[in-house]
Amino acid sequence: MSGLVVRDSHGIPHLRAATVLDLARLQGLVTAEDRAWQLEWFRWRMEGRTAEYVGDDGVPWDRFARQVRLEPTARACYERLDEETRAWVTAYVEGVNEGMPAGLERAPELGLLGLCGLHDDAFRPRPWEPWTPLGVFWAIHLLFGTFPAKLFNDHVVHRLGVDWLPLFHAEGVTQSGSNAWVVVGERTASGLPLIAGDPHRIIELPGCYQQIGLACDEFDVVGLAFPGVPGVQHFAHAGSVAWGITNAMADYQDLTREELRRHDDGFVEARCVAGWAPVTHYLETVRVRGADAVEVPVVVTERGPVVTGLEGGLEAALSRGASVGSPAAGADCFSLRTPSQLALDLGFEAFLPLLRSRTVDDVESALGRWVEPVNSAVVADAGGRVRHLVVGRVAERDALNLEVPVDAWDPRHEWLGWRRGPATEIHDVMVSANDRRSGGGLGVEYASPFRADRIRDLVGDRHGLTPADFLAIHVDTLNGQAQLMRELVAAAEVSGAAAGVRDELLAWDGRSVPDSRGAAVFAEWRHAFVRWLTEHRALAPLHEPTGHSRLFTTWLTVPLQIGIGWPSMVRGASGHGIDVAAGVAEALARVALQGDEATVWGDRHWFDPVHALDGLGGVPTAPDAAVPGDKGCVLAAASAPGVTDRCYVGPVARYVWDLADRDASRWVVPMGSSGVEGDDHFADQLPLWLTGGSLSTAATAVRE
Repeated sequence: MSGLVVRDSHGIPHLRAATVLDLARLQGLVTAEDRAWQLEWFRWRMEGRTAEYVGDDGVPWDRFARQVRLEPTARACYERLDEETRAWVTAYVEGVNEGMPAGLERAPELGLLGLCGLHDDAFRPRPWEPWTPLGVFWAIHLLFGTFPAKLFNDHVVHRLGVDWLPLFHAEGVTQSGSNAWVVVGERTASGLPLIAGDPHRIIELPGCYQQIGLACDEFDVVGLAFPGVPGVQHFAHAGSVAWGITNAMADYQDLTREELRRHDDGFVEARCVAGWAPVTHYLETVRVRGADAVEVPVVVTERGPVVTGLEGGLEAALSRGASVGSPAAGADCFSLRTPSQLALDLGFEAFLPLLRSRTVDDVESALGRWVEPVNSAVVADAGGRVRHLVVGRVAERDALNLEVPVDAWDPRHEWLGWRRGPATEIHDVMVSANDRRSGGGLGVEYASPFRADRIRDLVGDRHGLTPADFLAIHVDTLNGQAQLMRELVAAAEVSGAAAGVRDELLAWDGRSVPDSRGAAVFAEWRHAFVRWLTEHRALAPLHEPTGHSRLFTTWLTVPLQIGIGWPSMVRGASGHGIDVAAGVAEALARVALQGDEATVWGDRHWFDPVHALDGLGGVPTAPDAAVPGDKGCVLAAASAPGVTDRCYVGPVARYVWDLADRDASRWVVPMGSSGVEGDDHFADQLPLWLTGGSLSTAATAVRE
């Protein structure tokens, strides 16, 4: 394979090839060398075949992947790509298939699964199909939207009543999330714009982003790619233009309540606006390691595929003489409607134009082809122009669609075309932090404005700003939850040891740093308060089973949801029979009973990335480390209040793009460039990530 691979001192690959297709093959090859296990796992997920290797734990995802028709959708989208994009994706897959055998030989995960080697008859890896990257990309983002939260909203409405929904809206200071900001050249030392950002997601092992340089005769780009997907998608510097994104918090997915019946002629149909319409339905078989295979009913209505409510099987539900959507059949049956499936377009035709971009206008044109997830983008070029864009497809429809599942037969809930996100010229500072102000008004629930406001305050009215100034903003630990906590505990009527806890909380400076005793006491109080709310008799109906797949446990577990939404709850709980003051006092008393267990924040807030095989002995792990930050901070390294303080959500990358000098740009990820435990570059960036350090994006050769 023609091309050159240069790796810097941290193993980050910078690739050069003569043509776009040669470069795509080389990117696929290098990704397979560095991340073969991750790519193999992604392929299993895309195909809905994880249970073949991991057993029963894989069944919920596999059931969902088959029912949502993940791989068939990816294949259909691939076949509709323009000729150039299709050839480019195919070339990337050719590189992956060339590199996977050698890459998998280095993967310890296969041994943990008892797959002893590539020549073992029990395991012969299948080659990637040309459409696999599309399925990988969609699988990463399918649960990134709003539809799982609508399952919980529906549960709240049915168990407590619609008037309870506002209490669980998470637009409060608890919400963690991504940041991106840009400052115009008049405010920087170089005279040209600076862009910075730090996407926050679940911290995965290996990491969800791959630092890479891509150069050929048409472009020269450095950026962060999704392993398994060609090009760079979200964050990149193309020499004369750079961009970064955050989630715009738009609502672009609908859940529709379906009513199904068997027609007299034997076929199955679904109720719709016009009456009844036939559905597509068939059975898929999910093989399960160490257990019997599972039959999975697949049902596709005019709205989309049914993704929950068929756990007992379609035929079993219909044979009881009830529609699947009726109480007699258990959980309601919901279909999922997404822009990608409606248009058979996953947005891949944006990727090559992004790589070829030279100006802000070029990036805007490329992102005009973006589909989902819907993003808030900041873009700047070497001409000094700066623009904010909200990109992706959001349907025009009734406001109720954005909050709860809606009835398929109600004409109010049909899609009526696409809403257009704003494009705004920026003349000073723009901050995008999942907040309502930057989101374009395309959703319902946004993050608190605290992070966005805090970044603006830290930028202030300063001039002469440098990449180092932006790196310092990335790791700001002032906790936006502190002020709400102070309001609550200051009014608490307590005495004795509980009063001592109250005084310690009020004396805390609000910074969630590892050596802070106050931050640890706050975390203990927050745990106690969330648990008190969870136990409240008014919320008891929420603990009843939902009937939905355990794939959605994260969104349907009451302590987790109260841990996310407690700041919103305290504002309106008194109107629903919940005495917030009593809960605050009780939480102080519970902390007091624990004595001095709090120590400092760093004793509780430990780095805990998620591996796909967690639970198996010997799974690759990250070094033990205390993590600064918390929910509510700009450094939103987060945990699950009421459940754990282990840090499993946080900035999965940080970057600063300098439009005056790309080699002065900086980046860092939580672990390293290699996905192979034991490799020198498996976790060599962790010390930098923990302390606010970074690496140059320059392709300084160490080995070729």
